[in-house]
Amino acid sequence: MRETQLLKGVLEGCVLEIIAQKEIYGYELVQKLRQSGFENMVGGTVYPLLQKLEKKGYIIGRIKPSSDGPDRKYFTITRDGESYLTEFWQEWSSLLEKVEQLQKGAHDEK
Repeated sequence: MRETQLLKGVLEGCVLEIIAQKEIYGYELVQKLRQSGFENMVGGTVYPLLQKLEKKGYIIGRIKPSSDGPDRKYFTITRDGESYLTEFWQEWSSLLEKVEQLQKGAHDEK
């Protein structure tokens, strides 16, 4: 439960990072997140996020034929998405430092 709440704030960055590494379709993205340790990730969480990122102009979706069945929508990152991702990682690093300092301070006081 707690992980779900914490993840909400960083999932955009995680999804953009995966898309920045390679063009990918939704189901494959869900599987990649699960393989990365987000075992409880479901399409119902990822697909609305992909729509949101596409609406913001951070990713572009293109329909491509699939040899395994119906056509698939593949996503690639845009320049705006790359800029947002760079900012995300900077902010993430800064937040991590603050949390670690807080934790270190708490341990030092004991």
